[in-house]
Amino acid sequence: MKKFKVGVLGLGDISDVYISNLQNYAIVEVAACASRGLEKAQAKAARHGIPKAYASPAELLSDPEIDIILNLTLPEVHGSLNLAALEAGKHVYSEKPLAATLEEAKKVMDLAKRKGLSVCCAPDTFLGSRLQTCRQLIDEGRIGRVTGAAAFVVSHGHEWHHPNPDFFYRRGAGPLLDIGPYYITALLSLLGPVRSCCAMANRAFDRRTIESEPRKGETIPVEVDTHISGSLAFESGVVATVLASFDVWDSELPRMEIYGTEGTLCLRDIDPLDGPNLFGGEILLRTRENYRWKGMPRPEELPDWEKVPVKRPFSETSHRKNSRGIGLVDMAYALRDGRPARAGGEMAYHSLEVMEGLLQSAEAGYYHQVKSTFQHPELLPVDFPGSEG
Repeated sequence: MKKFKVGVLGLGDISDVYISNLQNYAIVEVAACASRGLEKAQAKAARHGIPKAYASPAELLSDPEIDIILNLTLPEVHGSLNLAALEAGKHVYSEKPLAATLEEAKKVMDLAKRKGLSVCCAPDTFLGSRLQTCRQLIDEGRIGRVTGAAAFVVSHGHEWHHPNPDFFYRRGAGPLLDIGPYYITALLSLLGPVRSCCAMANRAFDRRTIESEPRKGETIPVEVDTHISGSLAFESGVVATVLASFDVWDSELPRMEIYGTEGTLCLRDIDPLDGPNLFGGEILLRTRENYRWKGMPRPEELPDWEKVPVKRPFSETSHRKNSRGIGLVDMAYALRDGRPARAGGEMAYHSLEVMEGLLQSAEAGYYHQVKSTFQHPELLPVDFPGSEG
C-alpha cells in the first residue's frame, strides 16, 4: 500500500488530536511538522514521534518527501498558505475555512485544478456516525421525500470563556463564519447543493465586555452582525432555515431537523455549541406510527420520539477526543483509488459562497444566486477502517 507522507503546518491545540488520529492509519504517515519557531516544532515532534521538525512553512513546503500538507494555521492565512503548498506541488487538507474570502478560495481551487492536485477541507464531522446515519435514513426513504430543514446554532458569544475573543467579532468572523460551517456543511452533505439564499441580520451590542481572565472587564468592538436569520433554497427543492447568533442566552430549539413527507429527523443537543461540530450523537425519528396529533381528544400520554440505533463508525461526542482527520484519511484513499474525496474542496468552496451570500443578502437586501456547485459526496462505508496501525 502506498503511504502518503503528511506535513503538519501549524501546531496549535487542535494539532494533537489530528496527529494522534492520523497515526492510527497505515495509508498516511505524519512525517514532518512546522511552526513559527523551531523549538515549538521540535517539542511537538518529540511528543508524537514525528521524524522531522521545521521552523517555517517554507522549509516544510520544500521537503520533497511530503505528499500532503495539513494546514492548521490561523484562518486569515489559510488561503495564502494553501496556495503556497499547491505551488510547491503538494496536495492540501485545510482546516476551515478554505480561505478568508471567496475570491482567495477560488484562486486555491483554480490552482489545484491547473496543477492536477487535490484540495480538501474541514469540517469532516459530517463523516461521523450521526450525520452518516441521517444520510442513510434519507437515502433509504425513511422520512419520504425531504422538503425542509432547520439548523440553529445560538449562544451568547465567546467572551465568557475565551481569553482573547476579539477575533470572533471582527470582519471575517461572527457566528455564521465561526461555527456556521459545521451546520452548513452538515446540510450540504445531507441535501446537496444550494441554489439561492437570503438573510436578515442585526447586532445586539456595538461593544462587548470580556467575562474571562486575564482580560475580564475589558470591552471590545463588534464589527459584524451577531444575529443572522437565513433561508436556503437547495437545487433539490428543499427549503431550509438557518439561525446563527452570539446574542442568545439559551435555547430549547433542536440544533438540526430534517423534514420529509413521511417523517422528521431530529438532532437534538443539550449544549448549543455541540451539534454538527461533533461526530456522534442521538438521532430521533417521528413518523405516522408515532405521530402525536392523530385524533381528539388527545391521550394523556403522548408517544415518544423513536431513538434510531447508530451503528456507524466515528461516534465520539467529545470536543477533546474525536475523529478529526478522517477527511484527510479518506482523501488519501481517494488519491490511491482515483475517486473524489468526500471532504472535497468544491463543497468547502460552495459552503463559503453560501455563507458569504447570506451575509451579503442581509447587508444589501437581495436574494443571492449561488454560482458554484459540487458533487454530492457518497455515503461513507460502514466498514471504513477505524484503525489500520
